[in-house]
Amino acid sequence: MFNRELVKGSTSLILLQLLAEKEMYGYELVKEMESRSDYSLQVKEGTLYPALHKLEKQVYVESFWKDSEKGPARKYYRITSTGLEILEQKTKEWKSFVQTIDKVIGRKGI
Repeated sequence: MFNRELVKGSTSLILLQLLAEKEMYGYELVKEMESRSDYSLQVKEGTLYPALHKLEKQVYVESFWKDSEKGPARKYYRITSTGLEILEQKTKEWKSFVQTIDKVIGRKGI
């Protein structure tokens, strides 16, 4: 489990990446993050939904309702074309940031 502030700072990048791959609803996003991170990333609703709403306000993602085979309709999210552009920028920024931190803490070329 990582420090909450570290996760909070990277949540939008993670969400945009997952939504670039396919449309998902909230619980599905949480489970996908957990699975891909070997359960090191555990995002709570109090972090997930405010992050999704912020991305919606910025027009990086949009939501829509979709009927479920079992139970009530679910609110799904998908990335927008603007979101794809921001994802590319944020990914470059993240890679540069990681390289810089690695240099500072003495881990060159990892």
